[in-house]
Amino acid sequence: MRAPAADHPRRPAPWLRPTIRVRLTLLYGGMFLVAGVVIAALIGDCLRVHGAPALGDFVNRSLLALLGLTVVAFAFGYAMAGRVLSPLGRITRTAQRVAGSDLHRRIELGGPDDELKELADTFDEMLDRLDRAFESQRRFVANASHELRTPLAINRTLLEVQLADPDASPELAQLGKTLLATNERSEQLVEGLLLLARSENKVVDKKPVDLSEVAAQAVDQIREEAQAKGIALRGVRQQAFVQGNGVLLERIALNLVQNAVRHNMPDGWVEVSAEPQPGCAVLVVTNTGPVVPAYEVENLFEPFRRLRTERTGSDKGVGLGLSIVRSVVRAHDGTLTTEPREGGGLTVRVELPAS
Repeated sequence: MRAPAADHPRRPAPWLRPTIRVRLTLLYGGMFLVAGVVIAALIGDCLRVHGAPALGDFVNRSLLALLGLTVVAFAFGYAMAGRVLSPLGRITRTAQRVAGSDLHRRIELGGPDDELKELADTFDEMLDRLDRAFESQRRFVANASHELRTPLAINRTLLEVQLADPDASPELAQLGKTLLATNERSEQLVEGLLLLARSENKVVDKKPVDLSEVAAQAVDQIREEAQAKGIALRGVRQQAFVQGNGVLLERIALNLVQNAVRHNMPDGWVEVSAEPQPGCAVLVVTNTGPVVPAYEVENLFEPFRRLRTERTGSDKGVGLGLSIVRSVVRAHDGTLTTEPREGGGLTVRVELPAS
């Protein structure tokens, strides 16, 4: 896959771009020039018919005057077009700020009640609705976070206290462990859903993050589970800085490595590599495992979907890991590609803008 370009293509100077302002300027100036040429030609033809003296001098002076007036007409047309189109520039700048997740911006265009003001007012109304929708979503996520986490935390505490009782019967202890595992799974599901909801938005507060360090931390966290399954962890990780949220980027690496270990085979391996490339940093996680048909790859990134298994009820997770990865990558303006390996397993490649 081709890495994104290091720099955006350079835009030409404003007066060279085929903007509406330039086109209107050329139209106004061109019409004045054509009209001036036609008038000068008619006057010259009339004088020639009547045999007026000094016709050549008159034509030369007329051409010079026409040339000067044409330059003035182009300049005046450019200035007037800029004044007429200035509300469009204001609308564009506001839209650019909104694209940066600043939904509180408004155009609030004044002036006559014309088509441009109608467009600006319509845009402001749309922003009001979007702002209310996002604010409602933020409140819902915050409320859901509190309402869902609190009872699960209470249940976990009660179960841990019960399991710590030395007088508890073996049957009760086994039941407590089962319920504790179920509670832990519910906590993972809640955390995954909340993270998935938050990561759908753009990340505004970005800081330099070393992708190799994030990958190394993910490998360390999953190492014990990998050793228990006889899966080898390998890979070369070079220093590669990106702009992003460290917690969310760590979640990308952890979910990919965790998924690669859990959906593997005995004596398999997982390769985790990170490297800088022009304009981006790349994280690649490759693993052995069951054969994945190419037509099923996209389904793996849907919530609660797994490879040829039920949507729920698996002991390999809650089915949100890859969905969260895709959402977080999008929130960081990155790209995610997944390809089945020949012989089984996957190769997942994440490209993020370099710092």
